Amino acid sequence: MNRLAVINVVGLSDRILGQSTPWLNSWINQFGKKKIAPLLPALTCSTQSTYLTGGFPADHGIVGNGWYFRDLAQIQFWRQSNHLVYGEKIWDTARRLDPSFTCANLFWWFNMYSSVDYSITPRPMYRADGLKVPDIHTEPPFLRGQLQRDLGRFPLFQFWGPDANIRSSQWIADAARKIDEQFEPTLSLVYLPHLDYCLQREGPNGKKVPEELSKLDRLLSLLVDFYHDRKVGVVLLSEYGVSEVHAPVSLNRTLREKGFLKIREECGEDHLDPGSSDAFAVCDHQIAHIYVRNPSRVAQVRQVLEALPGVDGVLDHAGQATYGLSHLRSGELVAIAAPGCWFSYEFWFDDRRAPDFARTVDIHRKPGYDPAELFIDEGIRFPKLKIVGKLMKRQLGFRSLMDLIPLSGRNIRGSHGRSATDGEDYPLFITNQAVDVSESVISPVNIKNILLQHLLRG
Repeated sequence: MNRLAVINVVGLSDRILGQSTPWLNSWINQFGKKKIAPLLPALTCSTQSTYLTGGFPADHGIVGNGWYFRDLAQIQFWRQSNHLVYGEKIWDTARRLDPSFTCANLFWWFNMYSSVDYSITPRPMYRADGLKVPDIHTEPPFLRGQLQRDLGRFPLFQFWGPDANIRSSQWIADAARKIDEQFEPTLSLVYLPHLDYCLQREGPNGKKVPEELSKLDRLLSLLVDFYHDRKVGVVLLSEYGVSEVHAPVSLNRTLREKGFLKIREECGEDHLDPGSSDAFAVCDHQIAHIYVRNPSRVAQVRQVLEALPGVDGVLDHAGQATYGLSHLRSGELVAIAAPGCWFSYEFWFDDRRAPDFARTVDIHRKPGYDPAELFIDEGIRFPKLKIVGKLMKRQLGFRSLMDLIPLSGRNIRGSHGRSATDGEDYPLFITNQAVDVSESVISPVNIKNILLQHLLRG
């Protein structure tokens, strides 16, 4: 098989290409590009799973970045076990065709306990004293120490949170070089996430976007040149484009007002109690899965949501099936945000009763995606001083809540999740290999087969 690197450049679309991406522009002029029809939902975990299995969410089961685990009566986001993804992955298909095939997965999601040969994924350590220690999970295990000795500790706090920046993508690119030099995998899957952060903060037309694009352009040029020198073919692709938004929409507050959503009081705080609720929303950017306990109330819940400003449509299971989204993990209903809107997860009415984790970067406890974690609360007068003080307390062994995050996502200017209707926001597919892609717009379920053609060409 031919060797191939697939570099996932998150958020890349025609809308943001321009003067800040001279290398990428020249690469596109030389090799051309295709658009990929956006998946519904246009979310990281769902789209990556579709690219790697060739199936829709109804087939592979990844209906979002998180969902309601009905048997646990818990909402869980950003799980990592590859066992959650159904269907034959590209590396298993390729290995059947050629037993000598090997694969390295560098930070594509659901990367733990899979059948790839080499994997690296973030796995912080959560200490009993509340300290969050940056770390990674690797296969083989010895790579964990080797990479962090050579490259430094993985920059977790630049991977996500208020300080998210290109350092995380640079670390992943450096790790990709190390893995290729040491093992020469047939297929390398490389995830470069940092552009997504700026686009959510600023929107695609934000003032800081050109600077971040310029940094990305430089990183890509060096990484692609590295692979070119090693006779490795390269595919650049993205999962979705990011669209301008201005208004968060709170589905859970509406469901609570109407008596569907139930709250458990803990130490004077409101906590969502999904197991006892008649209906609640698992909000994920511009998509929300609505779980309704009693089937006889589905129509009533749908009527409430359809009347809510900022909701573009609500799909029942029949409607979800038309998008390949109907699955046991899906909600009885799926809400789609109107253009310019996105769904916030909040369920409390009074900010004084918000759960303590709401003001922290806590992707696993929040029952929905929270892009406000990209910001420091504007109400904190001296945020750096506060951060230093809390870190000092933790270093001394004291528990200290890192309550630095705003409770509102009103500053968010970019989002994704709904199927883009403007081609400028479609994800892109760019290859320097002589492979014929006949589709004018590539279906996301065909990406797997196209990548296999790259591996098998000639």
